[in-house]
Amino acid sequence: MCKPGDDLLFHNPGAPCKMGSMRGTLIRTILGIAALAGVMLAAPVAAQDEAGFQTYLSTLRGQALAAGVRPATVDSVLPTLTFNPRVVELDRQQPGGSPNAPVAMFAPYRAQHVDAARISRGRTAYLANRGRLAAVERETGVPESIMVAIWGHETNYGSYTGNFDLLRSLATLAYEGRRRDLFAGEFIAALKMLDRGVAREQLKGSWAGATGNPQFLPSIYLRLARDGDGDGRIDIWNSAADTLASIGNYFVNAGWRPGQPWGIAVTVPAGYDRSGQVNRLVSPRCPRVFERHSGWRTMAEWRALGLVPQGQPWPGDDVLATLLEPDGPGKTAYLLTGNYRVILDYNCSNFYALSVGLLADAVER
Repeated sequence: MCKPGDDLLFHNPGAPCKMGSMRGTLIRTILGIAALAGVMLAAPVAAQDEAGFQTYLSTLRGQALAAGVRPATVDSVLPTLTFNPRVVELDRQQPGGSPNAPVAMFAPYRAQHVDAARISRGRTAYLANRGRLAAVERETGVPESIMVAIWGHETNYGSYTGNFDLLRSLATLAYEGRRRDLFAGEFIAALKMLDRGVAREQLKGSWAGATGNPQFLPSIYLRLARDGDGDGRIDIWNSAADTLASIGNYFVNAGWRPGQPWGIAVTVPAGYDRSGQVNRLVSPRCPRVFERHSGWRTMAEWRALGLVPQGQPWPGDDVLATLLEPDGPGKTAYLLTGNYRVILDYNCSNFYALSVGLLADAVER
């Protein structure tokens, strides 16, 4: 993969490189030999993995029964599962978050994710769902446009929600073992979804176990998904009302503050002294994401330092915000409130959270 490192987690791992003719031919030859060797080794390795996986399923069975899953549910699912090497391959391709990796610029990501087509589809979804969106906003305080923007970023408004068998993926990731407790717990949560009446064929999604329009993990579905249309079912795969109500409830649970923006775009004055804005706190979660932020100041303090909003009014003087310059000095910067941290709770990536906020702003214009 050729994409330079950034702070993204589980999103857009990159695209294959385009190589020059002579160097590319040599590399392709080496890769071809490696691939042939891989084919020769794949069968016994796969067989070993499958045998180990089937043995591990008995452990998952005991854990599921101990967690209260119905025996009939467990016994109907486990015999259908096989090891999925593609899931392990995708998991191991994820960025490792090396502190020495270069940080990419935000502008190319923004151009791809806050593009005219996504904005247009977002406005269509926004207008088509105004009644239910307004109801969720009244109940939760989460802006209609933020809910739509999450929907747009996660699955392009439901156009692609993933086709991996969730139970097979989660069992495979649990067996692989690097994050066994996490994925075993999500596997059991998926079984509990079946106990609640979710159809087995509905449990499809990303290789990492996220499902439906909002891409909830099974444990999040059990805890926070909501019935938005009052039909007695929570259908985050086919119901826009349930999707939006569930996203709104997630944001409430994560601490969204009604009436406060996620942030504003600003221009930082030339000659601004950045030495005094260092954030000296180390976040226990996603430190590489948060280390790019300044320390907290009130909007009044930022205004006094000469920062100027780009076409937006200043929020209240006492609203606290951090400064982020995702493309470096001299480019558009952002003052980010506590609500921006709520978007980060959905996906701990500055690029993702900025794009959600900007898409939300564009959708409601």
